[in-house]
Amino acid sequence: MTFTDHKKIFEVTVITNAKQSKIVEEADHFLKVKLTAIPEKGKANTELIKILAKKFDVSKSQIEIVKGLTTKKKLVRIEFIKSQK
Repeated sequence: MTFTDHKKIFEVTVITNAKQSKIVEEADHFLKVKLTAIPEKGKANTELIKILAKKFDVSKSQIEIVKGLTTKKKLVRIEFIKSQK
């Protein structure tokens, strides 16, 4: 995964119509994720964002699918926001 300031950019391969939603493979620049959602009307993308938000402990609005909205291979960016106290 690539770190630039408070951003993380990486490739994600998605397998849809799975029995269970989970991250099945993880490497430095790559994630492989199984999703129960079907690839229709953005349902799989929405589920992917939800899983990534939980994994990286960020809000869903901090995650963006930069490339591959309609394909199984995606480029995802996560913006990390530091809380100031």
